Amino acid sequence: MLIKNGRVVDAKSNTDEILDVVIDGGKIKTIGKVEDDGSYEQVIDADGCVVAPGLIDVHVHFRDPGLTYKEDIQTGSAAAKKGGYTTVVTMANTKPPVDNVETVKYIIEEGKKTGINVLPAACVSVGMKGQELTDMDALKAAGAVGFTDDGIPLMNEKLVYEAMKKAKELNVPLSFHEEDPAFISENGINAGAVAKELGITGSPALAEDSLVARDCMIALHTGASVNIQHISSATSVKAVKLAKELGANVTAEVTPHHFTLDETAVLEHGAMAKMNPPLRTAKDREGIIEGIKDGSIDMIATDHAPHSMEEKAVLPVWKAPSGIIGLETALGLAVTELVKKGHLTTMQLVEKMCVNPAKLYHFDKGYLAEGGDADIVIFNEDEEWTVTDDEIASRSHNTPFIGRTLFGRVKYTICGGNIVYKD
Repeated sequence: MLIKNGRVVDAKSNTDEILDVVIDGGKIKTIGKVEDDGSYEQVIDADGCVVAPGLIDVHVHFRDPGLTYKEDIQTGSAAAKKGGYTTVVTMANTKPPVDNVETVKYIIEEGKKTGINVLPAACVSVGMKGQELTDMDALKAAGAVGFTDDGIPLMNEKLVYEAMKKAKELNVPLSFHEEDPAFISENGINAGAVAKELGITGSPALAEDSLVARDCMIALHTGASVNIQHISSATSVKAVKLAKELGANVTAEVTPHHFTLDETAVLEHGAMAKMNPPLRTAKDREGIIEGIKDGSIDMIATDHAPHSMEEKAVLPVWKAPSGIIGLETALGLAVTELVKKGHLTTMQLVEKMCVNPAKLYHFDKGYLAEGGDADIVIFNEDEEWTVTDDEIASRSHNTPFIGRTLFGRVKYTICGGNIVYKD
């Protein structure tokens, strides 16, 4: 396969120029100026498009096994491909949870049928109950790439400490959902002006800030690789920055919804704008964008969280489940809100969506180089498109972005040298 005339953007080699890419046997054979001599089975004209490493999402919920009325590994992967993703890490809060070898193997086997890389994270604690460590050795040996009880905060410090020591020994990352329930009245809606308007107390930034501070310090003292998930508070961004300065091996991810929206979206979109942690103030959003720019926030992750329309229709709004889908809109929101507004260059965006996610999990991916995997996304940064209900590939349609016009349309997703999505 030959990809002609594309703007090849690779953050690892600091490449940003019009080049051709030859793919052979699932690998990149050549990056340079290549004549089309008619010998290629397939030629893609990428004129006017960015050719970048396939996107990597370190935080998706595919709800499989056990909650497949919301999503399954096949439908979730279809959404990923449409969004330009070639590698995703699935979260462990399934039914049963991913605290056993059989479930790890099930996800890996189902993932192999998708045409992209679907890799499971396993639970930190047995049954996600926060009391007893899983057999991390056995789960890693079975193919778990990291550990997380995402969705539920770990409130037992001794367990957190033991988990970090073990993760350091196994050289795998731990990802933490940071919301202390002690401070939360109703989850998914920020404690602030909007909560007041709804007549509730909501979920304050303190719930996040206190646990982020705790885990940054335990990470500092254990040397474990710790990823702070879906950061939403400007104060937490500063805590991560400090932890990095002190030498902790801490990273942070941010979702597109947290850098695009603030708490007022709940008034407009109801439960479609309810997630954990919640959308916070305009000031928090500014602090997040600063953190993306200065490197305090390492990566963009979707926290793709499908729910049925019936579940999201539950009233009052704070009783509906938290979370939104995100795989199909992430690149568009990032291009629109970060690149087009001058916060990041395309190269820096590739770093946040490809290089740093790969680095966290030690994946030999996230870059374009001769001899490297042919995992590639081709997208048009300048093409505008509107998010519509009937175009969504995910089984669930819970998103506040229906009707929104975005820049940055995925034209092709290529994984292992195969075209897995074409616009």
